[in-house]
Amino acid sequence: MFELLHRYLSVVARFLPFALAFLRDRHRFLLLGPGRRVDETAHRQRAERIRDTLLDLGPAFIKIGQVLSTRPDLVPQTYAEVFGTLQDEIPEDAGGDPQTVLREELGDDVDLSTLEPIAGGSLAFVYTVRYEGERIALKVRRPGVKPLIERDLRVIRRLLPLISLFVDERQRYSLRNAADDFEEIILDELDFDREGAIMSEIRSNFADDDRVVIPAVHEHLSSERVLAMEYLTGRKLTDDEAFEGTDVAPHEMATRIMQVYLQMGVVDGVFHADPHPGNLAVTADGRLLIFDFGMSERLPPAVQEDIVELYRALVRRDVETLVDALIALDVLDASADRTEVRRVLELVIENLEGQSEVSWQTIITELTTHLRDFPFRIPPDVMLLIRVGTVGEGVCRQLDPEFDFLAAVQSFLVEQGLLGSELEAFLAESWTDVRQSFPALTRLPSRIDRTLDRVERGTLTVRTEPTDASATGDRHLGYAALAGSLIVAAAVLTFHEQPYEVPAIVFASIFLVVYLTQRRR
Repeated sequence: MFELLHRYLSVVARFLPFALAFLRDRHRFLLLGPGRRVDETAHRQRAERIRDTLLDLGPAFIKIGQVLSTRPDLVPQTYAEVFGTLQDEIPEDAGGDPQTVLREELGDDVDLSTLEPIAGGSLAFVYTVRYEGERIALKVRRPGVKPLIERDLRVIRRLLPLISLFVDERQRYSLRNAADDFEEIILDELDFDREGAIMSEIRSNFADDDRVVIPAVHEHLSSERVLAMEYLTGRKLTDDEAFEGTDVAPHEMATRIMQVYLQMGVVDGVFHADPHPGNLAVTADGRLLIFDFGMSERLPPAVQEDIVELYRALVRRDVETLVDALIALDVLDASADRTEVRRVLELVIENLEGQSEVSWQTIITELTTHLRDFPFRIPPDVMLLIRVGTVGEGVCRQLDPEFDFLAAVQSFLVEQGLLGSELEAFLAESWTDVRQSFPALTRLPSRIDRTLDRVERGTLTVRTEPTDASATGDRHLGYAALAGSLIVAAAVLTFHEQPYEVPAIVFASIFLVVYLTQRRR
């Protein structure tokens, strides 16, 4: 208990200056006075100091920064960009000697004297070791890191009421849910059994695709704390010489990355959620090599369908379907005012259409900015999909600055039969309108025929009296209304086999002449 209290007070002390700074942004004298204007440069410097503080506080807080970099509903874009740089940080002093874990988990199964370190992260080290005549890779959880994570998760839980004092009312809904989501994500990432199972499943899904390679898992050597896998090497995607000696161009690789991740997310339903350049490489034969499946997720079929439906709605500017998809994905609470949400989403689509270049990041920023006034959150699976889109788009743009991510996504969905072309969508909607209108259209010729018979017999009566007897107005307006109705009827009747439109036009002309004559008198 004393350790928990000490950690709590230590964390509060580290973040107190930032809390005071945010308070002064709202009230210059903390509780009184107008807000102060802070330019983007100052916000970026503050974000960098927060990032360094997160790094100093250890693995749990590093993961908080990484998660916040994909939570535009909680942090402004400037802070998200800075926190995103935590992906490449490698703290050196968290935990103890990883070889103690290897000795406990593997015993004499591998020769630890051949162990060589190759990478490190906030939660694990990566080594190579000789096994049965070849080198394999071992991902080893940092010793003692899980109790530290669990302790810090309890500290974060106790900090939430305090943090809520410094955020807007509309952000508190997202904040309460984010704590649950963060805990789920980080505990999943600590479980190497889960990572190995997902890694093997994704590898199986791409077994017949020679464009991508995923290391095989040695299940008999793996456990919750150690993941043993095939040791594969490649050049970092963003290196200048990455594609030398291969028959793959950067643009082709960008397209491949997009297709592979869409295949994982919306077709297979299990995906790698951390496609930053450190986890992607090009093999000597030009294949895409994917590392580190700690941040990954499975999607239920219903969520996959809702994601595709969301994209369909955006492509077709269908606001009603867009609202339904956001509620189905649990992004919007079902209690939200649908009329107001529709109005806001219409504004979002209008803003996007007015921009010369629309990216995935632009869409997410527009949606989250305008939805903040509603009960709004980003569930873990959706958050990871957003991360894949944002980070993946960034990688593709590094490979090819002209890469059109959204056009490539739309092309993939059309090829997979998940999204019809715009012409097909238009024809489908038009056919729906025709089917709904068909009963009325079939009765229209007979009704017009009866109306024309009454006109010929002089028995058609058109009432044009004003409802208020004392009111003044155009007493002959009924002739104009009847002329207009007959012109519309003539337009519809042009599709009929019989020339019904001819008498309709004739009588429309007569009523129009009568109206103009009477009006002039």
